[in-house]
Amino acid sequence: MSSPASAQVRLSSGKRAHPRACFSGTAQNPVYVDYLPAQGTARALPVVMVHGGCHTGQCYLATPDGREGWAPRFAAAGRDVFVVDWPGHGRSPACPDLAKLATREIADSLLVLLEAVGSAILLVHSASGPMAWWIAEQAPHAVAGILGLAPGAPANILTILPDDAGEVAKLSHNIGLGCPVMTPEDRPVIVGEAFMRSFWANAPRFPAAAFDQYRLSIVPESARLFNERFNIGGRGLRIGDTAALKATPILIMTGDHDPRHPRAMDEATARYLGAQFLWLPDEGISGNGHMPMIEDNSDLIADRLLRWLGERGL
Repeated sequence: MSSPASAQVRLSSGKRAHPRACFSGTAQNPVYVDYLPAQGTARALPVVMVHGGCHTGQCYLATPDGREGWAPRFAAAGRDVFVVDWPGHGRSPACPDLAKLATREIADSLLVLLEAVGSAILLVHSASGPMAWWIAEQAPHAVAGILGLAPGAPANILTILPDDAGEVAKLSHNIGLGCPVMTPEDRPVIVGEAFMRSFWANAPRFPAAAFDQYRLSIVPESARLFNERFNIGGRGLRIGDTAALKATPILIMTGDHDPRHPRAMDEATARYLGAQFLWLPDEGISGNGHMPMIEDNSDLIADRLLRWLGERGL
């Protein structure tokens, strides 16, 4: 791939023919994209689904216990769906140095995809949250709305943690700081089963019988991205001006069993961005953790997200 433009493959919504899979992103960090066409005659804004750290787009295509994922469900609701794998993740080409892949570099690649798709809903999870806020500021014409699932906050409102592994280790159980970790950037991060069970597979709604299938979907991650996610040394991805996001409808949704996303934290993110905050128990939906797209009530939550979009004419 010689240039970002060569990756765009005419993805704009409304074109008659789309590749069912293609590559987008920048020349330095191309990304693989699955395309699921809208079903039926109704047409609403397309959705670009972006996973979080250590995951791939697989988490939107199907659940570990074999149920239909959010991508086909949103397509059935009349929306073109584009599911991306971050650079160096899943079926995207390998990164020359995955350990040092920065949040901004991933965001740059996603921005190329959004520009190619045209005005779309950006659905993000966890560590892709800061990317969404930055992209919406850079290209408001390409982001018609944002659905944030336990999304990371812009670094503007995060505590600056010391650039010292020993000091950060003392904070690793501080829920108010998101249980931060600091990792050396000389190798990618490979998380173990205990970490997965503590932070991602801990909720009552998680399909525990399919944990081994889920475990096999987890991939190595950039150490730099982890450190930026926790704003170590103040290196997290910031936005310049929240006013640029005020015209963008944003929903931030959080469950009650997510140890890294207590209600107060995600509510503060929503308040800073001028977003609507949805605490699932307030909707009578309890038991969800960090992975609502694969938990046993994923269809119910997908319907709630689609209803929010519909209520806003998006």
